Amino acid sequence: MMYNINKVREDFPILQREVYGKPLVYLDNAATTQKPLCVLDAMREEYMNVNANVHRGVHYLSQQATDLHEAAREKVRQFINAEKTEEIVFTRGTTEAINLVASTFCESQMKAGDEVIVTDMEHHSNIVPWQLQSMKRGIIVKHLPITDDGQLELTPLSSLLTPCTKLISIAHVSNVLGTVNPVDEIVRIAHQHGIPVLVDGAQSAPHMQIDVRQLDCDFYAFSGHKMYGPTGIGVLYGKEEWLEKLPPYQGGGEMIDKVSWERTTFERLPFKFEAGTPDYVATHGLATAIDYLSSLGFENIEAHEQELTRYCMEQLKTIDGMRIFGEAEHKDAVVSFLVGDIHHLDMGTLLDRLGIAVRTGHHCAQPLMDRLGISGTVRASFALYNTKEEVDALVSGIRRVSQMF
Repeated sequence: MMYNINKVREDFPILQREVYGKPLVYLDNAATTQKPLCVLDAMREEYMNVNANVHRGVHYLSQQATDLHEAAREKVRQFINAEKTEEIVFTRGTTEAINLVASTFCESQMKAGDEVIVTDMEHHSNIVPWQLQSMKRGIIVKHLPITDDGQLELTPLSSLLTPCTKLISIAHVSNVLGTVNPVDEIVRIAHQHGIPVLVDGAQSAPHMQIDVRQLDCDFYAFSGHKMYGPTGIGVLYGKEEWLEKLPPYQGGGEMIDKVSWERTTFERLPFKFEAGTPDYVATHGLATAIDYLSSLGFENIEAHEQELTRYCMEQLKTIDGMRIFGEAEHKDAVVSFLVGDIHHLDMGTLLDRLGIAVRTGHHCAQPLMDRLGISGTVRASFALYNTKEEVDALVSGIRRVSQMF
């Protein structure tokens, strides 16, 4: 362990609280992470001292708020190593970012009968937007299968590709299986056929250093609330050449150049896609969260979370009747499981009474549950502040619940 975990935990006040008289063991980080004091303080400071609408005012507060907002865009650019700030579009989260691409790409680049390829392990956010476009425009949604141990089967990809394939949209990391997908290889194959790739980075951006230029993906989406930042803020990265081709997603203030009764012209990138007042306080919070992650070092965060994941897998396998879903060699910070015939909801509810917060259900991945032949799982997911002692508490709690059944 290369950073002081006790010091790290002190940065997150909520971790000190109790639930049902037990110390909180928070293992629901794939759904949302807790926020460090520096993020909370930065947002409070802005609301108290710099609160004004951005981009529109000549007065001092507006200028100051605009500077913080655009500094956050530059911080995000550096964070994912995009080439230009024009390629950074602020959204409400990964879901809105994917919907933005689905709507504008299908409108401008696809016609009835054209195809988009996703995978069997996608979150509903990377399935339903394409199905909506299928209903509206007649596009076809194909899906790449997975192996029994939770890895993508790349061999069928070549046969799925046709002259009608216009986009591939894939999760970087599965929110259920923890599988880290070979995005660079998929991008390479896609680009050989002239097909752009959208990457859902909701579960990768908090855990590993992202370099969109190295990945060479055409779009990359992630959420602030899963990486220690505020809720309601996210990012869509898009290569400039693609963003220029896509029409606006929504209409309103901020995204226009000139409006008359005869016609409207639109702002330059990235403002063309940012209608209305942005959550400029949340962008500052996100930038602060990025600074926090950078100060700890992604190599340290990754090493810590990988160690926790391995330790959890090893300890869970000592429990009778344990079934773990997702055992890919490249796996990250998520462990989903069932024990015997205990329903996942029962297990999660009883663990909660012990102060242990896990996620239960289908995790917004029902097609994946169908592939696995189950209705849902219990999911423990780790963050940079979790400890081996918390894994031990989870394992002890599962044993206790199992004995009750």
